[in-house]
Amino acid sequence: MSSANEDPDTTPSRSDSAEGADPARVLRAGVVGLGFAGTTHLDAYTALPGVEVVALAGQESERLAMLGETRGVPDLYADWEDLVARDDLDIVSIGTPNFLHHPIALAALESGKHVFCEKPLAPTGALAAEMVDAARAANRVLEIAYNHRRRADVQYLARYLESGPLGSVYHARASWTRRRGIPGLGSWFTSKALAGGGPLVDLGSHVLDIALYLLGEPRVTSVSAVAYSELGKHGRGGREGTKTTGTGHLFEVEDFASALLRLDSGGSLQLEASWAGYTKDDDDIAIELLGSTGGARLFVENYATDDTLRLYADLEGEPVTITPTVHVPAGHHQTVIEEFLATIRSGEWSTSFGDYALHRSRVLDAVYESAREGREVSVA
Repeated sequence: MSSANEDPDTTPSRSDSAEGADPARVLRAGVVGLGFAGTTHLDAYTALPGVEVVALAGQESERLAMLGETRGVPDLYADWEDLVARDDLDIVSIGTPNFLHHPIALAALESGKHVFCEKPLAPTGALAAEMVDAARAANRVLEIAYNHRRRADVQYLARYLESGPLGSVYHARASWTRRRGIPGLGSWFTSKALAGGGPLVDLGSHVLDIALYLLGEPRVTSVSAVAYSELGKHGRGGREGTKTTGTGHLFEVEDFASALLRLDSGGSLQLEASWAGYTKDDDDIAIELLGSTGGARLFVENYATDDTLRLYADLEGEPVTITPTVHVPAGHHQTVIEEFLATIRSGEWSTSFGDYALHRSRVLDAVYESAREGREVSVA
């Protein structure tokens, strides 16, 4: 589906808006992807001032037409290449299956557009590095949808850590585990080529991001990991409402992974991700920090919004538990996109080329290599 013809006398050109640092100018965005991620991006931009979604691309023609009509997007495309080729866009937002992140981002960055991309940055660290290099060469912002670090409870914990009550944090645990939650058995999610991996990529990348963010961005130096595919390959563990096809469907990824990460700070991090397992888990996120003078635990059961934090300390020689009152509103994607837009408008882009996300992609590469080869692996 192609766009409506544009009047060259009224449509701003890319060269007119290349720097994007004028806070009064409305930024023009195009969104690629019609699933959960793409729709979430679209709705976040629509809810924010100073940005207008003028183009939308995706292969599902009926959904494309519906989203265009209900969200007021004027120009609709079947092919992402046609959207990216426009010279009047400031932003391309990528909410597609993982294997498309790299080609779309490279095309957008090389044509002078800022890019907001779903996590992970790419299926491999090598492809992620090409995206970061392209952002730096083009001097354009590359931001990644690590939205869970923007949760109010994570932000509360980050502020608490700044005051130093935990002392030296020597070990952390980060997990996202499900009892039954393989998304789309037989879909792109369970294809190694299309997704890059299973729950480690889908869920583990989020809690890895939260943990490294809270710990002050230490570098992971080495990884020792295991990964298993025990349920999905037999057609078990599918998310309720998704198709389970038995043993004949495509399942090329893990359904459980666990890794010990060594940090350049001298500390360590235990990372775990699971789409399915015979446990009490529902759909649970857990971050635990062990410090020399205190501890903290964030536990989010099935996307809970209240009563998720516990802080541990000593008071007059006795152990105490502190329960902060923190409510977590919805809208984490909106928050990260709002920050992305503010960065563009600031004109200060030299630290916004996606390097932190590249490190996360290289950590995931090392986890898979370690699990595959049965040995500890250094992180590139």
